[in-house]
Amino acid sequence: MAIALVTGASRGVGRGVAVGLSAAGFTVFATGRTVESADLPPGIVRIRCDHTDDGDTANLFDRVTATGEALALLVNCAWGGYERMIEDGQYTWTVPFWQQPAHRWSSMMNAGLRAAFVASASAARLMIPRRSGLIVNISYWASQKHLGNAIYGIAKAATDKMSSDMAVELREHEVAVVSLYPGLVRTEAVMAAAQNGWLDISNSESPEFIGRVVAALSADRDLMRRSGTVLVAAQVARELGVTDIDGTQPRALTLETA
Repeated sequence: MAIALVTGASRGVGRGVAVGLSAAGFTVFATGRTVESADLPPGIVRIRCDHTDDGDTANLFDRVTATGEALALLVNCAWGGYERMIEDGQYTWTVPFWQQPAHRWSSMMNAGLRAAFVASASAARLMIPRRSGLIVNISYWASQKHLGNAIYGIAKAATDKMSSDMAVELREHEVAVVSLYPGLVRTEAVMAAAQNGWLDISNSESPEFIGRVVAALSADRDLMRRSGTVLVAAQVARELGVTDIDGTQPRALTLETA
């Protein structure tokens, strides 16, 4: 059975992707620093991994290789950029770049961008001999407009460029790479904000919805045509007939509405 590896699957989008892919029939390896205590189905293989530690990542891919099964899919969800948004009672997420705490750069670039690069390189080495595979990098509209703070935009723009250039280098090997933009996802943090009246979730997506979209992408006959592009999850869902867990199809965000 084909293996799907989901990084950063302890909670949020990563957890939902792992659950959605498991339901779609993949053997899912889920990673994260706290994945052992995550709310995941029993069939998902949990591997504790700090993706800022290259040794941890190398051990992870040794575990995948040891199964003898094909790595069909890597979804890079590991991301430290939403941690410590409030410090000493101050909400620092939106302060100007010259006032941003140094840890935010490290959280987004090391725990996010660099972690995705290292995992993708390891995955590519397994996918290339089989001439098959898909790497999905979770990104967002902050790459194209100012959302939140400058570091966030830099990290997401770099993620999109990384996906594009990786796709060029992997095309001859029939391995696809895309950036995927979720909409408003009903993660634990989003639901807490909604309960406090801070967010309108009328056009939102379950975390599992992203996993469903990724599963459909991996089976898409036109996958290589999409490789190297930025995809909006809700738009892909409409094209491929994917519904959310409640049977709905969320409206796709645009640059103007994000």
